[in-house]
Amino acid sequence: MQDHQPSTLRNVAQHEFGALVEPHRRELQAHCYRMVGSVQDAEDMVQETFLRAWRRRETFEGRASFRAWLYKIATNVCLDALEKRPRRVVPVTRQGVSTLDEPIPPGVMEPIWLEPYPDELLAPDDVSPEGRLSARENITMAFIAALHLLPPRQRAVLILRDVLDWQAREVADLLDITVPAVKSALHRARTTLASHAHAAGVEARFDETATPQLDHYVRAWETADINALLALLKADATFSMPPIPSWYRGRDTIGGVVAKTVFSGEANGRWRLLPTRANRQPAFGLYRRDDAQGVYSAYGIQVLTFDGGEIWDIITFRNPALFPYFKLPATVPM
Repeated sequence: MQDHQPSTLRNVAQHEFGALVEPHRRELQAHCYRMVGSVQDAEDMVQETFLRAWRRRETFEGRASFRAWLYKIATNVCLDALEKRPRRVVPVTRQGVSTLDEPIPPGVMEPIWLEPYPDELLAPDDVSPEGRLSARENITMAFIAALHLLPPRQRAVLILRDVLDWQAREVADLLDITVPAVKSALHRARTTLASHAHAAGVEARFDETATPQLDHYVRAWETADINALLALLKADATFSMPPIPSWYRGRDTIGGVVAKTVFSGEANGRWRLLPTRANRQPAFGLYRRDDAQGVYSAYGIQVLTFDGGEIWDIITFRNPALFPYFKLPATVPM
């Protein structure tokens, strides 16, 4: 994005300051999301960034770009917040795979779970095709899950260097560390990500010719057709529904857990799905039938990871509070 560069902020009025920072909101919110792993917290981080920037506007001296100055504030806002919060995860990066013999554990209700990010909140693609490919990869659920295996400062270095493509000197200036420290942190971060690649998943590759698969997926859920659902999965697909911490791998195992949970009993018509997009991946708002109220009620945001034309991962974030961020209704009629 073009940086509208002021020379000083000392005498700027508050409404003028708002006009300067607002064009940076979307990219800063995506940056904060990568740092903190929560769309709700990222929104709060951006608000705090703008507040700190206004209060410290006299510290902007025009030597670095206005955009870089905002990123420095946003990164430090996130690092301050992360000192007091637990690391966010998805089930596959939290614990080992579960089996059908194990009882399904209760949900872990503490704020430890990563959240999906609505595509609508991402900044428009105005870069080269190669850049668009990079943009798709660096916001996928697999990448975010891997990113949150890193300590916060390593996470910041990797985002600034490998996602935003900043130079080592720029990152050193932003984080108030030396260039060798940046290079060391980046090396450690890349090594950690490489060693945990098996836990974080595969690169999300959704072949647009597989769009009919999404229609089949919706039909399978809405008719509770287990065989139809399993036919869409890779042999080693994974399935999870945080805040339940367990996760499952393989068609047969997924079929077993689905049969005794979401598709148990008379499940035809139990679920309704509305399409959306999250982390540049196909996603759905999942609704459960509420006979007492005569509606389908928000249940969770479901994100699919495709490997070519097959589904590699299904993760359902069972948090109705996410629905407004995706501009999805709280209920839909029966």
